[in-house]
Amino acid sequence: MRKIATVSIISVLLFTCSGSDKKQSIEDIIGSNDITTIQAKKNELVNEQQLLAQEIKQLDEKLKEISPDRNIPLITTLTAKAEEFKHYIELQGSVETKKNVVITPEMPGILTRVYVKEGDKVYKGQLLAKIDDGGLSQQLSALQIQVDLAKTTYERQKRLWEQQIGSEIQFLQAKSTYESNLESINQLKQQLAKSNVRAPFSGVIDDVITEQGNVVAAGQTQLMRIVNLNDMYIETDVPESYITSVVKGKEVEITFPVLGETVFSSVRQTGNFINPANRTFKAEVVVPNKSKNIKPNLTARLKINDYSSENAILIPQSIISENSLGDQYVYVIKDKEDDNAVAHQTIIQTGKTQGDKIEILSGIKAGEELIVEGARSVKNKQSVKVKN
Repeated sequence: MRKIATVSIISVLLFTCSGSDKKQSIEDIIGSNDITTIQAKKNELVNEQQLLAQEIKQLDEKLKEISPDRNIPLITTLTAKAEEFKHYIELQGSVETKKNVVITPEMPGILTRVYVKEGDKVYKGQLLAKIDDGGLSQQLSALQIQVDLAKTTYERQKRLWEQQIGSEIQFLQAKSTYESNLESINQLKQQLAKSNVRAPFSGVIDDVITEQGNVVAAGQTQLMRIVNLNDMYIETDVPESYITSVVKGKEVEITFPVLGETVFSSVRQTGNFINPANRTFKAEVVVPNKSKNIKPNLTARLKINDYSSENAILIPQSIISENSLGDQYVYVIKDKEDDNAVAHQTIIQTGKTQGDKIEILSGIKAGEELIVEGARSVKNKQSVKVKN
C-alpha cells in the first residue's frame, strides 16, 4: 500500500513540475508548423495518458480490495402502503340563484304606494306595492250590483221553472245573463289584482328601483329586486372527458377566494347537452349559505371528486423513470440484510395524479420498499446501502 502511494506521489510531482516545460514545448512545436514534430509530440502525450490510466486502474482495484463498500451507492427508501385516494378536477364557476328577480308591473299606471324598503324580509304573496287601477274598483262595484240582480232573477226563474211555471226560455235567459255577468266580474277582479304587486317568493328586498308617484309601464318598468339567498348554486362547465365520472351526487369542495371560506357540497345535476363550441357540459353544485355571506355572481373555485379508491398505492412522481420502450419503472429493494440490499427494476402501470403523487395500478404491492433518493443513479440488480 505504501509503495503504491509513493509511486502515485512521484508521478504527480513529475507531472506538475514538467507542466510549464510541456506547455512551452507544445507552443514551440505548434509554432513550428512541422507535421512530423507535432505528430510525434501527440503520440508521446497519448502514451503518457495510457500509462496514467493504467496506474489509476491499479489504484482503484487496490481500493476495492481494501474497502469493498466504497462504491456502493447510498439510498433512502419508502414503504408502499395502501391508503384512501380521492382524485379531484379543479374548475371555476360563479354563484347563481333562480330566486333573483327584478319585479315589473303587470299593468300600467301610477305607482301610488310602495310598502317595503331595501333590506326588508318578505314572504311569498306579500303586498309590496300598489298601482292606481284607473277606475277599475268603481267598475267592479257597479258590475257587482248587476251580478247580484242577475243572480236574484236567475234563482227566481229557477224556482218557477221547477214548479213548471213560466217558460223555459225565460229560465235559460236568466241563467245565461247571470253566468255572463259572473264571468265578467271574475275577469275584472283578475285585472284589478294586477294593480297589487306581490312577492313571487320569500326573500329580501335588495333594491327599490322605482319610487312611488312614478308612472310605470306593464312589463317594462323595474320596480324592485327581490333575492332569496337560501337556494344558491354554482354552475360550471365540465370538459366532456369527465361525462361518466362527474355525475349527480359527486362530492365537491368549494372555495370562495374573496371570502376566504371553504364549504363542502355535492353535484345537484348535470346537463345532457355537449356544447360544440368548447366541448363541455353544465354541472350544478348546491351552495350551503347559512352565514348569508355568499352572494349571487360571487366567484368560486371547485374541486370535484371524479375518482376514488379505498386501497390505492401512492408514490412520488419524482422517483419514476422511463425506458427506451416508453415503460415506466421504479427500483424496489430486495434481499435486504441490515443496511445492505439489492435494487431491482420494476415495471409499473400508473393511474391518476394528485399533487406530486401518482396512483400505482400494477407492479408494486403494499409493504415493498422503493428507492427514493438515489433512484436516478442506481442500476438494475446493483448492490445498495440503505441510509434511512
